[in-house]
Amino acid sequence: QVQLVESGGGLVQAGDSLRLSCAASGPPFSRYGMGWFRQAPSKEREFVARINWSTGRTVYADSVKGRFTISRDNAKNTVNLQMNSLKPDDTAVYYCAVQDYTGSYSNWGQGTQVTVSS
Repeated sequence: QVQLVESGGGLVQAGDSLRLSCAASGPPFSRYGMGWFRQAPSKEREFVARINWSTGRTVYADSVKGRFTISRDNAKNTVNLQMNSLKPDDTAVYYCAVQDYTGSYSNWGQGTQVTVSS
């Protein structure tokens, strides 16, 4: 079974940067892409960014466009999220997931906490 493990979260100040990583392990699997989501306290989980595994095409939520960059390392089977100019509103648990060819997400990781202080 495919397992995803996120890392790189932490406590930073507004304006700082963080780089999250998501490592996939287990048997080889087919995927359309990978995505990052986040969930803040008392809020629903929301889409952050996704990347097509074959083409590298990326899509971002408006709230992070221009500040966050998603990338993939096919050889290492990882997907990264470079987060710059962080804001307190970016505080959340960040999750990665596999996107299949129907557009659905699965194999969620356990999440990594990002806290941005003002």
